Order: sequence, then C-alpha cells, then structure tokens
Amino acid sequence: MSSLKDAAAFEDTFFTISTPCEGLYKERNSKFYYFAFPVKSEDAIKENLAKLRKTYFDARHHCFAWVLGKDGDHFRAFDDGEPNHSAGDPILGQIRSKELTNILIVVVRYFGGTKLGMSGLIQAYKTAAALAIEESEIIEKQVTAEVEIQFPYASMNEVMKLVKTYDLQIKSQEMNLDCRMQLEFREGIKDVVLSGLTDVKGLDLINS
Repeated sequence: MSSLKDAAAFEDTFFTISTPCEGLYKERNSKFYYFAFPVKSEDAIKENLAKLRKTYFDARHHCFAWVLGKDGDHFRAFDDGEPNHSAGDPILGQIRSKELTNILIVVVRYFGGTKLGMSGLIQAYKTAAALAIEESEIIEKQVTAEVEIQFPYASMNEVMKLVKTYDLQIKSQEMNLDCRMQLEFREGIKDVVLSGLTDVKGLDLINS
C-alpha cells in the first residue's frame, strides 16, 4: 500500500480569505467602497454582486474581479463603465499578486465631481483592492475529494483503520448489514485512499 509520504508532493492547497470584509477609500472626493468575499462558485459570485447592486443602487460603477479554482485559471475582471482596463484589471492584479483564489473583490464607486484620469483610476482601484485584501485574513485551504463506499459490516474494522490512517472525514454513514459511507479527504492522496479502499474485502466504490 502507498503511504502519505508518497502523496506529499501533490499540490492540493491554495490560499483564499476566511470571511467577507468591507471598507471605504476616498480619492479626490470620489468614494470607493471595497468588498472582499470568499466564494466557491459563479453562483455565489452572482449572489454577492446582486446584493451589492441592490444596496448601492445609486452608485455609478460596480467594478470587480474574481478568481476560482485551485490553479486560479477561472477568472474575470469587469470595468462596469470605467475606461477599459482601468478598474477590473487593477483589482485582478492585486488578487494575483497575493496568489489568492476562490475570492471576489468588488469596488463600488461614487463619483465625487473630479475626474481622476486613467492613471488616477488605476491607482484608486488598485489601492481599494489592496486594502480589501490587507484587511482580510488569508488562510490556506486544502482541495478535497469525496468517495461513497458500500461494504459488509464484517469489513468495518478495515475501513475504520483506513479512516484513521489517512485522516478521512466521514460526511455521512448508514450502518446495516451492508454499510454505506461518504468520505472526504485531501485531493492529493486520492489515489492512495482509493487503492487502500479497493483492498478491503467486499467493498464497492459507488461514487468516486
């Protein structure tokens, strides 16, 4: 059987923020309300954007950037009426500079009567995004995988030994003559875990 040391080389962690945060940055009478949210899906992103648009309905611009996925390869930047690349890209750049993912940053601007110019806008949105990150708690999280198994009760000891060895999290379980479990574990050890489970007598992988 493979060991956890064999799985140590897998890159299955990422950095994100723990909780939402918000604040205000002012530049030449313009107000930049900034918000950062930990998110796991585009649905969650849309929900947070909709709430902000409802609350700050009278703001001229709701600019944002988000990144999803362990490798940060799913992302978007949006200027919302500001000159091209003057708002969304600076926000995205701050997220990238901290190597964060599963995060949404929104900057809501109220125009103060003085035009900032292209460079001024870039700097203002960059600063607001940087403040949003600075005021958030950055945490490291593991990418996880799940598997559902079915096995005879007689194999319970073998299964529980694997649960303890690989620190598997039991999400749900049904204990009868034929038992079912939903297990969660870090993605980097998936092959090791599946190999161990398939060695258990009478065990079937229902969903992996």
